[in-house]
Amino acid sequence: MTEYEQIALDKIADHEHEIYALLKQRYSPRVFSEEPIGKQDMKQLFEAARWAASCNNWQPWRFIYGFKGEDGYDKIYDCLDEFNQSWADNAPVLMLTAYKEKTPDGKDNFHALHDLGLAMGNMTVQAQYKGIALHHMAGFDWKKAQEVFDVPEGYHFSTAVAIGYFGGELEKLPEDLQEQEQSERERIPQTDFAFENNWNAKV
Repeated sequence: MTEYEQIALDKIADHEHEIYALLKQRYSPRVFSEEPIGKQDMKQLFEAARWAASCNNWQPWRFIYGFKGEDGYDKIYDCLDEFNQSWADNAPVLMLTAYKEKTPDGKDNFHALHDLGLAMGNMTVQAQYKGIALHHMAGFDWKKAQEVFDVPEGYHFSTAVAIGYFGGELEKLPEDLQEQEQSERERIPQTDFAFENNWNAKV
């Protein structure tokens, strides 16, 4: 068993209640296999996003992506913060997620971010099914990205995402990130976020 395979086993969620296997196995690595992500791989991921639920079926999500070695990849990488730049170039694909801010009749779409999240949830599970990892990032300069990609008014970048097949060598990461990669996963208990009948009610 390789070092990375052992890490993958250790990353399986220590769940309190049984959940779908792909959800247990999902985590966000900072190293990736050298196996390239193909255009058909990306089309399958976007197809999963396409069939996510959305308010009134408005489908407000938008994506810009680039393969390593392409201009789009470099533009996205240049918009990442310094921390994420320290590892994200391990990924064969970089992507930005965005949402449409208005409804078709011009009103604020309060649910657009929720719907983008549902699309990314679909994409993440489809990726896991194919052995592809998605690492979602908040650390990027969205204002710079809006200008670099000449995003039209009414659309807003939300996150950056590193995409690649699971695998890779820990030695590609700085030492502090190697430790994080091997650290134990933690989640707050259900009693901190799921309440029956009354806010903060403990079940």
